[in-house]
Amino acid sequence: MTSHLELAVDRWHAAVNGGDPGRAAAAVTDPVVVLGPKGAGPISPSDFADWVRRSGIRMRPTSWHPVSDRLMVVEQEAAWPQSERPSPVATVFRADGDRVSAALRRPDLASALELAFICREMAATE
Repeated sequence: MTSHLELAVDRWHAAVNGGDPGRAAAAVTDPVVVLGPKGAGPISPSDFADWVRRSGIRMRPTSWHPVSDRLMVVEQEAAWPQSERPSPVATVFRADGDRVSAALRRPDLASALELAFICREMAATE
C-alpha cells in the first residue's frame, strides 16, 4: 500500500520533471519550506512554480529512505539545461496529506539523512 507521503513525493517529482508550473504549484502546500544553494525559508506555491519554470531542473529519484510517516529522504540525480551530466543530490521531503510541505535539498545522502533525523526528533518534542 502506497502512503500519502510516497504519493506526495511522486507527485512533486512528476510536476518538477514535467516543468509544468500549474502542476508544480498544486504539488506543494502554502507555504512550502525549501532549502537549496540560494537559501532557505517558506515560499508560496506560485514562487515554487516559478522556480520550476526558471531553473529547468529535472530530478530523477534513485533511492528512497523513509524516516517517519511524514518525512522521507530521496536520493536523486539532478540535471539543469546547462548540465553536462547529472549531479547527485538528496532531498528531505515532508508531506501534509497529498502535498509536499517541505523540500530541503542537500548535497549528499548522508547530510540529508542527518537533517531528516534532526527534523524528526524536533517534531517529536512539539
